[in-house]
Amino acid sequence: AGGSRGAVLTRRSITLRVLLRDGLLEPARGVLSIYYLGKKFVGDLGADGTITWQETGQVFNSPSAWATHCKRLVNPAKKSGCGWASVRYKGQKLDQYKAAWLRKHQPNAPPAEESLASEGEEEEMPEEEEEEATREGRAPVPELVAAKKPEERSKKQQYKSLAEPAGMDHGPPGKRLESKPCVPVRYCTLGTRDSARNPQTLVEVMSFAAINKFQPFNVAISSNVLLLLDFHSHLTRSEVVGYLGGRWDTNMQLLTVLRAFPCRTRLGDAEAAGAVEEEVKQPRRGVWRGPYYHGNPGVESKIAPFWVMPPPEQRPNDYGIPMDVEVAYIQDGFLTNDVLQEMTLLVEFYKGAPDLVKFQELWSQDQTYLDKLKGSLASRTPKDQSFTHILEQIYSLLKLSS
Repeated sequence: AGGSRGAVLTRRSITLRVLLRDGLLEPARGVLSIYYLGKKFVGDLGADGTITWQETGQVFNSPSAWATHCKRLVNPAKKSGCGWASVRYKGQKLDQYKAAWLRKHQPNAPPAEESLASEGEEEEMPEEEEEEATREGRAPVPELVAAKKPEERSKKQQYKSLAEPAGMDHGPPGKRLESKPCVPVRYCTLGTRDSARNPQTLVEVMSFAAINKFQPFNVAISSNVLLLLDFHSHLTRSEVVGYLGGRWDTNMQLLTVLRAFPCRTRLGDAEAAGAVEEEVKQPRRGVWRGPYYHGNPGVESKIAPFWVMPPPEQRPNDYGIPMDVEVAYIQDGFLTNDVLQEMTLLVEFYKGAPDLVKFQELWSQDQTYLDKLKGSLASRTPKDQSFTHILEQIYSLLKLSS
């Protein structure tokens, strides 16, 4: 050590066996882990430096081999596993143990050697943006609910494949609100990013089964959240927006949506948008289908979340793929005060607005728009029905406002 360049043991020569031999690591069950695009993998470290993936019992000879295999299950286009930067030993990345070995045994090693991969591995490539969060010990959150800065939002507008387009015309009594015809396109027809493309283009969602993948995370949404979302979207003939907040469980790979924050700003109100962005700190955002969608024959709104999967590594200029996300719904025990307060504030905000729905008019031959709203919210109410009289007061305010 410290001699000529040829006498220095490079990072390529440092393997798990070397770290085990010198006591930096110890063989044990479940001490190795990988987090990738919301999916967690757990492995056992053997005394011989091999890795056994607990889920299948498969044995891998290096971190790179295991990481590449696991990541390709989630993203078949993944080229390299970046094993030493991705695999963690007791929560700490393996490349940090490698660096510690070098500092202890070869303090005079040339800095250039720090960039070399370990023996038997390809040169490692930088990880995707989704994995940056794991560098701080956090699992990544799915883009289905990630809030974007104002300058980023324009890039995401084309992914509103489930959002009802604005500009719905309010017809005569007895005729439903209808949106202007807008036919969704298939993802395969999009090609690469094009600034000339209409940002309101609707894109069909795809199922994970259609591309031979599994959903890399689970989502659960409370009934109070759904009730507030549904109420907000019923109030106006224009598009609405809001933020979602919740909890991410790393062990369960579960995103639970517990709060909704409706934005009290009208479509095209650019001046208010910045203030709304500042008001909600670290929010989570989702996109949902409108309640007056002409293809929905029933009174209950169809709320369908999706997640935009990043494009393949080899085609970074492609659009992300909108994926249909399966969701579990949790019925709340009672209606919380914050939900009731938000509903009251929304009624006050839209009062007298030109795009406010006229709830006393007919939605169908025998139902008013208010009947339609009540019918849709009925499926999202909590178990405790003691709040019913409060909702009736809110409905009365709607009649007066419209």
